[in-house]
Amino acid sequence: MSSQVNHAERLARAALSRLSEPGDPRFTELTTELGAVELHERLLAQRDVNDLLADVALRLASAEPQRELDRAARLGIRFVIPGDAEWPDQVGDLAGAGELHERGGAPIGLWVKGPLRLDQLAGSVAVVGSRSSTTYGDSAAGEIGAMVARSGAAVISGAAFGIDQAAHRGAIAMDRPTVAVLACGADKVYPEAHTALIRHIAATGAVVSEAALGCAPQRVRFLARNRLIAALARGTVIVEAANRSGALNTANWANRLHRVVLGVPGPVTSATSAGVHHLIRTGGAGLVTNGAEVLEAIGAAGDHLLEDPRGPATARDRLSTRQQQVLDAVPVSRGAGSDSVARTAGLGLVEVRRALTHLEQRGLVERSDDGWRLAALAHT
Repeated sequence: MSSQVNHAERLARAALSRLSEPGDPRFTELTTELGAVELHERLLAQRDVNDLLADVALRLASAEPQRELDRAARLGIRFVIPGDAEWPDQVGDLAGAGELHERGGAPIGLWVKGPLRLDQLAGSVAVVGSRSSTTYGDSAAGEIGAMVARSGAAVISGAAFGIDQAAHRGAIAMDRPTVAVLACGADKVYPEAHTALIRHIAATGAVVSEAALGCAPQRVRFLARNRLIAALARGTVIVEAANRSGALNTANWANRLHRVVLGVPGPVTSATSAGVHHLIRTGGAGLVTNGAEVLEAIGAAGDHLLEDPRGPATARDRLSTRQQQVLDAVPVSRGAGSDSVARTAGLGLVEVRRALTHLEQRGLVERSDDGWRLAALAHT
């Protein structure tokens, strides 16, 4: 842990983490305005600040930040705050991103379990989407997670069922770390069915939470969690999201933060992809179909550039325009003389004869007693 932050600051932020709900803008803004130590001292002295005292009274009486930090250390969880060498500076952008569903502001601190440092996430990619995903969606998210991870960037998601799980597993398949941002305390597991997955992520990557230890997942905490996923990543990819999907909340935050937002389209008849299609149609997300396209869109300028897709090269592709003009004038089955080909092509006889000789050498035309006709290769 960095010694750049004094212990009083760490204690105050640990206390405020326990007193407040994740992303409560009253706390996040006052912490930025007054400082964590001053805000905590005012609350301890029973001096009301923006009507906070009534909300925190019960928690304030039982808050013991030093014991909380000690307990976290025993569990292998660290409390990372602004000023620490590990602090991810990009989450500071939340301070200017406004509020959404009464959540907003930069986090007071982050509880982290795992070897992956948060200051290594600047180029990371978030992949989120429907919990009720289809096989198509799981396949797309897994491929994107694997491709992103193989490139050296971390994959961030929320460890939920469906797309989140597929994205994490894609990264794990490449034996690369991934990051799970939880809506409960970093010492808890949610969903319980993903215990093995989350424990693996904690052992190889990072499990991150804004909520204090022991906190259970609640709807408002998921909304706060979504803004954190968007803020940690350089860009966010939405794979399968219905019109009321929580993944669209993450996309909204990413757009507010001026991050790259990308969407993977699904079948036009799929309600599971309706939210993604709306994002793409209204300009809220760029369209991508695979991991390579994600890397090109999110990577630094000049990195991961793709060639425009095109079909396989044919013998015709290597011809000049005039040679193709002659080739188009040669009949398919019944032979034609050079003068007939020249009239059809609208070119001079000398040039046509020269072109026919070239085309014959390429195996595109053949000559018989009744004149020139297309060879089999010309049909490919």
